Amino acid sequence: MNNTDKKTELENILRGLDSAAVAFSGGTDSSFLLKTAHEILGDKVFAVTARMKAVPEKELSEAEEFCLKYGIKQICIDFDMLNVEGFAANTPERCYVCKKALFTGIKEIAAKNGAACVIEGSNLDDEGDYRPGLRAIKELGVRSPLKEAGLTKTDIRVFSREMGLDTWKKPSMACLASRIPYGDEITAEKLKQIELAEKFLLECGFTQVRVRLCRDTARIEILPEEFPVMLEEKTREAVYKTLKALGFSYVTLDIKGYRSGSMNETLEDIK
Repeated sequence: MNNTDKKTELENILRGLDSAAVAFSGGTDSSFLLKTAHEILGDKVFAVTARMKAVPEKELSEAEEFCLKYGIKQICIDFDMLNVEGFAANTPERCYVCKKALFTGIKEIAAKNGAACVIEGSNLDDEGDYRPGLRAIKELGVRSPLKEAGLTKTDIRVFSREMGLDTWKKPSMACLASRIPYGDEITAEKLKQIELAEKFLLECGFTQVRVRLCRDTARIEILPEEFPVMLEEKTREAVYKTLKALGFSYVTLDIKGYRSGSMNETLEDIK
């Protein structure tokens, strides 16, 4: 299926929904889905955004700005995933229990506001990694139109750029809890520590960043082509000083570089 066919298929899927609540994080995928759905269904579509400790404040602000810019109704809810049973223990099923609780709440919001269904922004590439949260989404009957239409991350960036969405080049983002190794307890303090460390690295100009918290060590993942910038004395010293001040005992650079879901590389050891 070529890109034109995929876009047409997505539009046909959305037309068939009548009305929908979009689980909206403000990332590239959900922004494209929300904007496309709004163009097709108009005011029969609204966004639901969850405020939670595992999402950087900057992401939440940008999600609100997006909805204001395009005149899309947005409902923000407070969601404390640390109170969800099984989440803080950080087992390999962490994402499942979180998504199950979160989307149960979103479905309730959707029903109260007259939406016929809930849709979310997973794409075809998301099938290639360990993502137990997708199982929860499927169990709850939440639709994933981008995946159903066969759209990949690259497709979504191309279409987003054609639509004039600034989010087409937005770095990939994931729940901050994904920076903590399975089995290590998740706390609000750790999540904030990671958020501030990544915020600083982005402000330094790095384009794709992860700070993995391994006990008391910050394991930094950036794109390999940006290694020379990190190793410049001024940058290296600034990163070390800032992350030490945030409470990390050691600061390291992962020589393999950024890759999505690197904490899943240990799953076989856990099993």
